[in-house]
Amino acid sequence: MPATGLSHYNLRAPRELMERLRSFYCDVLGLTLGERPAFGSFGYWLYAGEQAIVHLSETRAGESCVLGVTTTFDHAAFSCTGCLDFESRLRQLAIAFTKARVPGTLQVQLFISDPAGNGVELNFASEDA
Repeated sequence: MPATGLSHYNLRAPRELMERLRSFYCDVLGLTLGERPAFGSFGYWLYAGEQAIVHLSETRAGESCVLGVTTTFDHAAFSCTGCLDFESRLRQLAIAFTKARVPGTLQVQLFISDPAGNGVELNFASEDA
């Protein structure tokens, strides 16, 4: 019974930060707001095509999101197209990024952080892809 793929990841945050995360993932990465079941908490599901890949959930009453905690999470990676356009957009939005090439391939990676400080990796088949 092996896992067959990654379904989504969930970010839990207070409402104000959750709204900033929604804007970031939609406006910067191009995900779209879509259908979300009527859970007992407020949140959003963000889609890449037909797949809800980022879930945003509001923290529950009395729950806190502890920042600065040591964790093994480094980043989430997204397959993307239009590397040069993405670079231009990031510069326009004053979002700092680093660029790397995967050795032995044409693959290009851009590394950024979302408004909560989570690492985000953008993968492109090549620089002009």
